[in-house]
Amino acid sequence: MIIGRKPEQKELLEAANSEYSKFVAVYGRRRVGKTFLIRETFNYSFTFQHTGLARGKMKDQLLSFRESLKKASGKKYNQFKNWYEAFFALEEWLGSLPDGKKIVFFDELPWMDTPRSNFISGLEHFWNSWASARKDILLIACGSATSWIVNKLINNHGGLHNRLTNKILLHPFTLSECEQYSEANKLGMSRYQMVENYMIMGGIPFYWSLLKREFSLAQNIDSLFFNQDAEGLSHEYEQLYASLFNNPEPYMQVVTALTKKNMGMTRDEIVKYSGIPTGGDLSRYLNELEWCGFIRKYTIMGKHSRDAIYQLIDNFTLFHFQYIQGNKNNDSHFWTNNFGSPLHRAWSGLAFERVCLQHISQIKEALGISGVLSNVYSWRTDADEDKGIDKTQIDLLIDRNDGVINLCEMKFSAQEYAISEDEEMKLRRRRGNFIDATQTKKAVHITLVTPYGLKKNSHSSIAQNKVILNDLFK
Repeated sequence: MIIGRKPEQKELLEAANSEYSKFVAVYGRRRVGKTFLIRETFNYSFTFQHTGLARGKMKDQLLSFRESLKKASGKKYNQFKNWYEAFFALEEWLGSLPDGKKIVFFDELPWMDTPRSNFISGLEHFWNSWASARKDILLIACGSATSWIVNKLINNHGGLHNRLTNKILLHPFTLSECEQYSEANKLGMSRYQMVENYMIMGGIPFYWSLLKREFSLAQNIDSLFFNQDAEGLSHEYEQLYASLFNNPEPYMQVVTALTKKNMGMTRDEIVKYSGIPTGGDLSRYLNELEWCGFIRKYTIMGKHSRDAIYQLIDNFTLFHFQYIQGNKNNDSHFWTNNFGSPLHRAWSGLAFERVCLQHISQIKEALGISGVLSNVYSWRTDADEDKGIDKTQIDLLIDRNDGVINLCEMKFSAQEYAISEDEEMKLRRRRGNFIDATQTKKAVHITLVTPYGLKKNSHSSIAQNKVILNDLFK
């Protein structure tokens, strides 16, 4: 059973029912469910399907392709010498079939493009000279190597320039979709626990599929990340980046640099901390990390676009750096034993902020401003003694076109959150510093995002809006 993915399925089916041939690329990070989406949408029935070989040489790729074609056609073929021969054979067989849509599915297409194989030239010729000249071909290309898909297909400047008819970037699940998955698989998790797990795994369906229903959440995390004897996810970090990028080291350097500042870094700061020189290569690394959903780029209110901030927001990556990398304790029950510790509480607060940033549309809906044009920022300023402004950082601002700015405070708590006198004063100073520094004429509303809402006391009225856990599951 497929969870969510309705828009993506609709787009695939519309391409299949088009009166013209279509070339569709489905891409996204490892384990997000690309192949599953395509197979489920077409009920596992394709005219021709082939999966590239991981780390296979050109000879091995062609041999595997020949076997896939033999299986589909029932014909015998001599070994193909190159990709032109392979695609010519595919054309000949597809052209001999009765009228009707012919769905051709290439899974892990980037793996087929081995060095000096001229694979792209063969694919270009197949599409440009044959498939696009017909009306009955649906060509679906899929792969986790996002950098390859973007550079070789989407941004191709050669024979495949502007040839893609559909581009489907498959995003991780939202909390609502994770809840549907949890219920379908009878995991027995509360919404609070689902948020906790989302803070670790994000919305990656495969990671959620590893959860055992007979375990508590803490037991599952221990089993998947800290049990040295288990397959689990303790080594997933390296495999994740290697699957997405042909040369993963510089991307990982950027990511490692970004872990040093929770709020994010300017481009100059990334250069300083990563050791990667500024230039076109760095721009490409940043763009591709953003396309994959690992980082977000935003402009601080009142700043120019050249002062943009890049922030690491991938939950799984940040959990890896916080708890897995350099973990020398060899405690197979580390998560259970440290649950509720000061380290865990500090991590939970930051991780919950990221979950909120990944559910901005749900927060807007809870505030009743889904239809209001708005921009989302983080904001920071250094101290300015002359203006009486303290050093201030605000992780989420929603700047609305209806004359209001929501200054959002995100607090992860297992019960109603109680605002103390000190915190009320801190919130007042933060709002005042923001107004003084930006000279905004808009109303600034303090908005609390916390799982179970606010405990009513003499300080709770400082918050003009609240968003609770249930709102994030909409």
